[in-house]
Amino acid sequence: MPRAVTVVRKPAVKPDRVVDTVTLDHAARSRRQAHIHGEGGSHIDVDLQMETVLNDGDALRLEDGSLVLVKAAAESLLEVRAENPLRLTRLAWHLGSQHGLAEVTAEAVYVENNPAVAELVRGQGCTATPVLRAFRPEQSAHACDHEHHHGHGDHDHGHHHGHGHHDDHGHGHSHAHAEAHAHSHSHEHHDHGPGCGCGHDHHHGHKHDHKHGH
Repeated sequence: MPRAVTVVRKPAVKPDRVVDTVTLDHAARSRRQAHIHGEGGSHIDVDLQMETVLNDGDALRLEDGSLVLVKAAAESLLEVRAENPLRLTRLAWHLGSQHGLAEVTAEAVYVENNPAVAELVRGQGCTATPVLRAFRPEQSAHACDHEHHHGHGDHDHGHHHGHGHHDDHGHGHSHAHAEAHAHSHSHEHHDHGPGCGCGHDHHHGHKHDHKHGH
């Protein structure tokens, strides 16, 4: 059975290498491991190297180099609007605090169509209309980082962004670590004195008093 271990992002997908197409909802496009059926009859084991989110137009690369195109399935969502934009902002904040999924566009916010989310929408004074469309919720920084990493492996356009992001992150981490270490080191060897705040006041104070006593 064909196995897919890497992702090719939409800009790098070559149509002549596509051998089948799969239509997946957002949950299925977020799975690292799965068994999927292509519309052309293919049965594919997905075993991605890292967690990521597949977007409409991306492809799964099979071990023989051929591609399976990914399409985003239409899902039951709520199209949320409000006369006052502040209400949408508050709704987005509440959804984020509850780790809820939301797709933000210039005209509306799209959320999952379930009773709990519908109640939250009404509670914020927004209106919700049921719609059927592909769901592309905002992705966290963590997910985004994984995406870029996959782009690096596929040598597509995402490679450049992913590599730069990875390098910047590594440099920033090393710099912060080195800076923290230097601070800690200097703190341990600075001249102690009364009120220095290092936790050794009592010890130094005792030696000082003892010297004057002699």
